Amino acid sequence: MRQRTFSSLGFELHSKQTRRQRFLAEMDAIVPWPKLCRLIEPHYPKGDRGRPPVGIDRMLRIYFLQVWFNLSDPGVEDALYDSAAMRGFVDIDLGREPVPDETTICKFRHLIEANGLGEKLFEAVNKHLSAKGIKIGTGTIMDATIIAAPSSTKNEDGTRDPQMHQTKKGNQWYFGMKAHIGVDSKATIVHSVTATAANVHDSQAIKDILHGNETRVWGDSAYQGQRETIRKAAPQAQDFTHHRGNRASALSDDEVAKNRTKSRVRAYVEHPFRILKCVFGFRKVCYRGIAKNLNRLHVSFALVNLYMKRRKLMRCAMA
Repeated sequence: MRQRTFSSLGFELHSKQTRRQRFLAEMDAIVPWPKLCRLIEPHYPKGDRGRPPVGIDRMLRIYFLQVWFNLSDPGVEDALYDSAAMRGFVDIDLGREPVPDETTICKFRHLIEANGLGEKLFEAVNKHLSAKGIKIGTGTIMDATIIAAPSSTKNEDGTRDPQMHQTKKGNQWYFGMKAHIGVDSKATIVHSVTATAANVHDSQAIKDILHGNETRVWGDSAYQGQRETIRKAAPQAQDFTHHRGNRASALSDDEVAKNRTKSRVRAYVEHPFRILKCVFGFRKVCYRGIAKNLNRLHVSFALVNLYMKRRKLMRCAMA
């Protein structure tokens, strides 16, 4: 075994800012921590009996680490012991205090879920963005994506999650739920989120993802023929959804050109899904039931909005 140097005690001679450190530094600067903590404070234990509770700011930071890096309760505890960058973000000094255990982390997550704070955090983040000049306009792009759920029955109950269902897309079957979102066509941020079982058609969630003040609405061909539903949800909206041809009636060249023009706007709805699945790793549901996963979606898309607008928010912070 080689002789240990002072670097093992924290006196490194060589260092480099990693992508994780850079990401956490950016998020630390742009997340409106005081506003979000004030939302949680009325529901947080006061510490009148027993040990004093861990600070709200620290627990919220740990919860966001779970979302950003797709970690379970024991997983984020292990990650904090393993990663100096994460400990620095949460402000934990192992020479003075331990990392909150997985039970404490789990209780905080349950507090967020039980009080419906995921949706409130999502709304607070969007209000913060609006105050920074990133406002919701009158154009909405609708879309949905399938998020897989475990199809195995090798569990305590011996059954699949009863709130998840299977659906066929193309020639492949999927089991899980759908995340439906409404994205502003100019600000390109998510303003509405809902969730259903995977077998629910995309058009059934229109009323939940339009805010009502739209003058234009975009969507793929799954929303074709829903003009009346769109008008009920947004009376002044024009329908800019894609048209779909069939064997009996193929699209004309003019309709193909119109679809191509609509796609230039509609493509923006794919950006939040890319960040949710490819950057944050939310490709499979984390919990059983629609409600818990919808709470996770609200928090995830709040952080997706911040991530997409991080450069502008960083410029505002430095101004």
